[in-house]
Amino acid sequence: MKKKSNHLKAALLAVMGDEKRQNITVPLLEVLFGLLAGAVIFLILGKNPLQAFNAFLQGCGISAKANYAGGKGMFTDFMGYLDNWTPMLFAALSVAVAFKAGLFNIGVSGQMLMAGFTAMVTVGYSPLPAIVAKPLVIIIGIVVGALVGALIGYLKYRFNINEVVSSIMLNYIFQYVLSFFIFTFFINPLTRQSQAISDASRLTLQNVMIAGYKTVIPLGFVLAVIAVAVMHYLIHHTKFGYELKAVGLNPKASKYAGINVRRNILFAMMLSGALAGLAGVTYYLGYLGSIQPRVLSTVGFDSIAISLLGNSNPIGIVFASFLITVITKGSTYMSSSIGVDQQIGSVITGLMLLFAACGAYVRHRLRISRMELEEQKKEEKKEGNEKKEGQS
Repeated sequence: MKKKSNHLKAALLAVMGDEKRQNITVPLLEVLFGLLAGAVIFLILGKNPLQAFNAFLQGCGISAKANYAGGKGMFTDFMGYLDNWTPMLFAALSVAVAFKAGLFNIGVSGQMLMAGFTAMVTVGYSPLPAIVAKPLVIIIGIVVGALVGALIGYLKYRFNINEVVSSIMLNYIFQYVLSFFIFTFFINPLTRQSQAISDASRLTLQNVMIAGYKTVIPLGFVLAVIAVAVMHYLIHHTKFGYELKAVGLNPKASKYAGINVRRNILFAMMLSGALAGLAGVTYYLGYLGSIQPRVLSTVGFDSIAISLLGNSNPIGIVFASFLITVITKGSTYMSSSIGVDQQIGSVITGLMLLFAACGAYVRHRLRISRMELEEQKKEEKKEGNEKKEGQS
């Protein structure tokens, strides 16, 4: 029985791989468990899980629908998916940068709202031409987000105020103060949202005809791809990235080694805030084109799950955000096509976050199992040598 258990343990370790490979295998296991749990939920509701998961893909233009409205097709849905994916990429990168420095930026939604509102008021309602307005929107998003992040970082290193507390409080402050200004000066009485911004300042081109299909073109997606490449290089191939990870792993040892811990905390939150600002402008001045008062975007909170699933690695975040956005974006079509509440998508996302939170424990158990297996092999080898000596 013991030998059988050892064989199973060895097989599991062979599949999960060493510690480096576990950065891929463990998240895949978490996603698999999340999808299996989602499948169980669909079965309980009396629905076909494969049909439900295919409906998620159909809602994002990855799988073809049975029919489409006039002037629209699979390409239209996919471009709409890219438009929705863009702010999610920026938001997840924002959370990941803070994670690397040992910080938890839970205020991404608030930073998005602040950056989006500022860009909307200063540029969105201006008569500036597109060639000026669009780059200005991006710059304002970066600057405003970085300033909010810098405030959180300053409160952290100067007064040791936990960044979770300060970022949550800022979420509420931004949510209600900016809602007051929208209701007072910028509200659309029909939609009960802010007045629509000018087409010149919008980061998503609307109603573009391509190959006979009317679609959108998310200009921010190109910037998001560039941001992924830049952040990967910055984190893994620069001195700043090395210091950032060192501070995140052990601030005291980093300080002893001569690393300026306070400066790295401040810079990490500034960079995290800048990325959150880009998420804000691509969401409010790209995907939506307006702001709904008193509502914080769920993108900032979903990005936490994405960062955990992606191991806070920019490349991993691309795949994790792709999956989570498929679930969030495709849940609307899934709901209408198979007749279940679209909040099931949020439940599946939550389950994935739950399993992702167990990732550290899984790695710990795998490490212990590997050590135990190695010790058993050493003991067996020692016993075998002793038997040989006894026979001789």
